[in-house]
Amino acid sequence: MARKQAKSRPETVRKRAEILHAAMEIFGAKGFASGTLAEIAEQVDMTHAGVLHHFGSKTQLLLEVLDYRDQTDVADLVEQHIPGGLEMFRHLVRTAFANVRRAGIVQAFAVLSGESVTDDHPAREYFQVRYRDLRSGIADAFAEVCAQHGVTEPDTIAHASASILAVMDGLQVQWLLQPDAVELGPATEFAIEAIVAAVLSPQPPFVATPDPAR
Repeated sequence: MARKQAKSRPETVRKRAEILHAAMEIFGAKGFASGTLAEIAEQVDMTHAGVLHHFGSKTQLLLEVLDYRDQTDVADLVEQHIPGGLEMFRHLVRTAFANVRRAGIVQAFAVLSGESVTDDHPAREYFQVRYRDLRSGIADAFAEVCAQHGVTEPDTIAHASASILAVMDGLQVQWLLQPDAVELGPATEFAIEAIVAAVLSPQPPFVATPDPAR
């Protein structure tokens, strides 16, 4: 009980926020394995033990960094809930434009998501669940939009849902590497528009080639 009360104190809330921001910066720059609690503690003028007092472990700090990142995505939404239907795709586009103003969060996400494919990474399950839930939510949005436009739900929805996430994350990496060469918001909007159009109004393929493995 005393621990919960301590967490609610303004000073404690402020310090936890400082640690989360510092951890996001360190993990984004060096990754989870190479970024140390000592470096995070130094940035917020604390000891290693002080950081552990607030978060318990480096792994728990990582998970709370990822949770904080998710909260920023829905902070401006009604009831902090991602919408469905066509509004889902508009939300994804708005997120890309918003990400231009928060490069640190984008960098931490890109680094940690890439690292998570390695064996025993503490964020592996988080990203597995995240991508699974996002694919499902986008697929539901596609089904709703197809029904509204009288389009029989096509088999391409699963591919389109995964492709939207891949495009968004891939463009983020390109933008982080060369921000002057890639316009994150407009490029993401173009790609999502194209994928949604391909589901709602499929056209004969232009680039598909015969696959000898089929």
